[in-house]
Amino acid sequence: MTLQKPAAPERDGGLLRIRLDIAYDGTPFAGWALQPGLPSVQGVLEAALRTLLQRPARLTVGGRTDAGVHARGQVAHVDLTAAEWNAMGRGRDVDPATAFLRRLTGTVNRELTDGISGRGRSVRNSVPAVVLLSARPAPVGFDARFSALWRRYGYAIADTATGQDPLRRHTTLWYPAPLDVALLNEGASHFLGMQDFAAFCKPREGSTTIRELQRYEFVRGQDGTITATVQADAFCHNMVRALIGSTLRVGSGEMPPGWLAERLAARIKDARSVLAAPHPLVLEEIAYPGDDDVAGRAELTRARRNPGHLRPEASAHQDRAAS
Repeated sequence: MTLQKPAAPERDGGLLRIRLDIAYDGTPFAGWALQPGLPSVQGVLEAALRTLLQRPARLTVGGRTDAGVHARGQVAHVDLTAAEWNAMGRGRDVDPATAFLRRLTGTVNRELTDGISGRGRSVRNSVPAVVLLSARPAPVGFDARFSALWRRYGYAIADTATGQDPLRRHTTLWYPAPLDVALLNEGASHFLGMQDFAAFCKPREGSTTIRELQRYEFVRGQDGTITATVQADAFCHNMVRALIGSTLRVGSGEMPPGWLAERLAARIKDARSVLAAPHPLVLEEIAYPGDDDVAGRAELTRARRNPGHLRPEASAHQDRAAS
């Protein structure tokens, strides 16, 4: 795999890395990533970039979301030549970032209307399914994927104590039983720290399942809706939905909290790792270090995680349970 090398714009034609902040409704898409014959967020944005730049342009994303998953705080980057960037104002005295954002937004809106049969933007004055929040030059060494410190997701749940709200059915999970928030949080506590989440990830060849879960908690709001917050340095494929799906079994009283620790220690993904539905899941935020530290963070992240990074007590516990 060849990684794009970040570079600052130079007079000799060097590249300028542009950071894009993006929000989207994942309902009409088969996920972020390109998939042959299926609409994707990446596909819409790269088609718009191709139209705008008159050449192919590849995006690198901070968090690859699955089909039906939404985002309020997605981050991606794309590399432009200095000439392309400076030409965005079309000769007018306009900030290139402002011009680029305006022109790319218009091109994305046309692509949504034409490319996915109006499902992204079907009604005049409606909000499109993909919104570009900002576009600006990134600091030298920035990588949307590898420079990230952490990703934070939110997940909304309505149980029988909350009741059904048909206006929120596209963004909230309906759970047909009462849920105990204290049990949910007791179960979630077993996952915190650096752990091997093999039992809760869809394996990818050559990838590690070791992650640092920094925050995992459930809070019931004044309207009765339970919101799960999940934050980690990075997530494996399907990890967030698998964690929530399993923790809900504890919150309902079906399984004891310690069952989650046993599942974690077993490091085996099987039929007991039930995925929660994708439609309530939202990528809320991706955090990055200061400008002077993004390059160093990217290099550190690229170093492959291995079992030696596990907390000694966590590693020993998992080894005992797996034997």
